[in-house]
Amino acid sequence: MKSKAEETHMVTTVSRGFRLQMEGYGLTTAEIHYHLPDHPSLLQLYVWQEYDLAPHFPELKGFLGYWERELEGALHSVRVAHHRLIEPSEWRAVDGVIAIH
Repeated sequence: MKSKAEETHMVTTVSRGFRLQMEGYGLTTAEIHYHLPDHPSLLQLYVWQEYDLAPHFPELKGFLGYWERELEGALHSVRVAHHRLIEPSEWRAVDGVIAIH
């Protein structure tokens, strides 16, 4: 049986990604095509990936806002894919550990 200190430690070591997924975030991948600053007729591809909330994508919008304010390459197009890796019905609390040998 674990002490309260051990149980508290386990809770604090849960990854950021898992916590976000439990809050409804899903993995978002964006293909960002942009014009090269020195050669505007050429396009370059940047792949961005982060946990975000569909359908409004606040994290992606924040990143694109930063891009437009701070970076030189003008955006051409953005293609977005989103998938919730953990659905609420797939997760349940377990009150023990089962060892299989």
